[in-house]
Amino acid sequence: MSQINIGIDQANRQEIAAGLNKVLADTYSLYLKTHSFHWNVTGPMFNSLHQMFEDQYTELAGAVDVIAERVRALGERALGSYSAFAAVTGIKEDTGVTDANQMIQELLEGQEVIIRNARNLYPLVNQANDEATADLLTQRIQLHEKTAWMLRALLQR
Repeated sequence: MSQINIGIDQANRQEIAAGLNKVLADTYSLYLKTHSFHWNVTGPMFNSLHQMFEDQYTELAGAVDVIAERVRALGERALGSYSAFAAVTGIKEDTGVTDANQMIQELLEGQEVIIRNARNLYPLVNQANDEATADLLTQRIQLHEKTAWMLRALLQR
């Protein structure tokens, strides 16, 4: 492979890519959990939650591609296996939850994990003048904060 000369030194590219791989693992893990909850939700809010979860997992499916492609653009390998994702994700997998409110709570917690991990990358990304990754992170944080707000609103009594 030819040398990468995009204005970000190799050490920073590798560290940013490692952080993005964590966000990738979290995003894929939340995708799987959200898809499972879509299939398994029951109760009086079934229809609205079933559709909401579908909208969420569809968005997450597209996001994993964008994040992985940014890792590749930085010259590193994007994670791509369940075991690799499981080794670095902060998202707890679905353990057979059947209560809709518990599903909402767990998805909210997953959204917040991604927000925190994406936000934690900013100091390095800014120091390296990596505007492309900063833009990706800004978009991801914005979307996850909005989704978290909507999930939180469902839990209000």
